[in-house]
Amino acid sequence: MSNSADLAALVEQPFELLQEMEQRSIDARSDQGAGSMPAEWVGVGFRIGDEQFVAQRDQVREVLMLPESMTRVPGARRWLLGIANLRGHLLPLVDLKLMLGSGRTSLRRATRVISVNHREVPAGIVVDEVLGFRRFMDHEFSKEVQETSVRCDRFLAGTYQRSAETWPVFNLIDLVESNTFLQAAEE
Repeated sequence: MSNSADLAALVEQPFELLQEMEQRSIDARSDQGAGSMPAEWVGVGFRIGDEQFVAQRDQVREVLMLPESMTRVPGARRWLLGIANLRGHLLPLVDLKLMLGSGRTSLRRATRVISVNHREVPAGIVVDEVLGFRRFMDHEFSKEVQETSVRCDRFLAGTYQRSAETWPVFNLIDLVESNTFLQAAEE
């Protein structure tokens, strides 16, 4: 008897039909072997100036609109835009482009804040635009890092290449743990 005939015999027994379908799914997966499924990497795409980057999804807590008000911090570097109260939590907002020495981020409707998912260092990174989730296959990754015009090479952890698009991987954890980031006081 064929597989479809076996399932047809279970039409009047919905629970048994679901059990059989589940078992077939498990069997099919085990026949493929654990290593045969292509691995996928998911990140959050964003733009700084004219360049696009991607950050590991686990490093991004959330993406926010630029708050209407923030409190300036006296004696702080210019790239520390201020502190914003977001749902009762204080979040320092950093102009990433300015911090990297590539000019000020233009505050527009597309401007977003990436809240970095770090246990000890709360940070909101202001970027020109967030481009949403980006999915890549493992074979599209290269450890080579190309030079960028926004001078962030020290925070890059490789590149994903798909057709003509290049997506440097921006390590947000390395950024917020760097001495440059942690020394926000004006000298």
